[in-house]
Amino acid sequence: MIQTPFYLIDRAKLARNMAIMDELRQGSGAKTLLALKCFATWPVFDQMRQHMDGTTSSSLYELKLGRERFGKETHAYSVAWADHEIAEAVGYADKIIFNSIGQLERFDNQSASIARGLRLNPRFSTSGFDLADPARPFSRLGEWDAKKIETVIDRISGFMIHYNCENADFGLFDQQLTRIEEEFAPLLKRLKWVSLGGGIHFTGEGYPVAKLAARLKQFSDRFGIQVYLEPGEAAITNSASLEVTVLDVLNNGKDLAVVDASVEAHMLDLLIYRLSGKMETSGDHPYMICGKSCLAGDIFGEFTFPNRLSVGDRLSISDAAGYTMVKKNWFNGVKMPSIVVRELDGSLTVAREFGYADFEGNLG
Repeated sequence: MIQTPFYLIDRAKLARNMAIMDELRQGSGAKTLLALKCFATWPVFDQMRQHMDGTTSSSLYELKLGRERFGKETHAYSVAWADHEIAEAVGYADKIIFNSIGQLERFDNQSASIARGLRLNPRFSTSGFDLADPARPFSRLGEWDAKKIETVIDRISGFMIHYNCENADFGLFDQQLTRIEEEFAPLLKRLKWVSLGGGIHFTGEGYPVAKLAARLKQFSDRFGIQVYLEPGEAAITNSASLEVTVLDVLNNGKDLAVVDASVEAHMLDLLIYRLSGKMETSGDHPYMICGKSCLAGDIFGEFTFPNRLSVGDRLSISDAAGYTMVKKNWFNGVKMPSIVVRELDGSLTVAREFGYADFEGNLG
């Protein structure tokens, strides 16, 4: 039995998302690029690259990983490129997307050899969190003034427009894309490609994939452009879990169970956005599941179980692929979860283990 904690990536569950990915690609003509900021666990790239067209990045290191481990088409984006990064970035990328006109002009000569794009901020989004809202007041994420963009339109061939966030509402997507078409039509007609970013929850249960495909094709045909999507969560939703073991049980007004993992260190987005983890369990015995770090609020959530929990019980925290392995850290020196892959035949492959040498090497 593999020692916990570990992230368990299930290839069969991943295949379900990839089948929907194929349906969308074939019906729309859009290309899909894995957003490495959400999921960059390359031991399963061999499976994903058969159903996706490449990767998109938010930094030089993600860009290099995408080129070397995933291959296919590689888009390079960064909120701000540094002077010492730009030559290497251009060397890895098929397309480079600048966040601002200032960056485009600054690196005009260095980037002229590849296709270039600009991030367009439509000044609205579907995010319910100010922290994640690219259209928040004083946002640094992208250009929005059509007149300013017009002055550099001859230097770019595409836009990246990232304004969705776990948007499961096709009607809202359709409405907001129509706003973009109406406001920026003169610029869109002069482009060769447009990325509509990520955050469209098209692999969610009941999502009208055929309607999305038709709407994307309509957008593509109207402006004569290649459409890209940058799915992160949509690519890997519900495909992995965090496997943990109960280390202690106690009661302080509620029944508590402490496990051998940490929200702060291993599922940080739950803490940042004040969300509960997910567990596929129910019953008459409620417990608060707590992490083992010293942070008082290191809590995965409250769940019910069919039986009382005991030390040694194994628990599975579901939907643990996105924004977890890319954010894991060494807070408190808590052992970092291994990465394990459940193969299509049901066997388990330990892709990576972490030990003291990794902790020590991370700090000096």
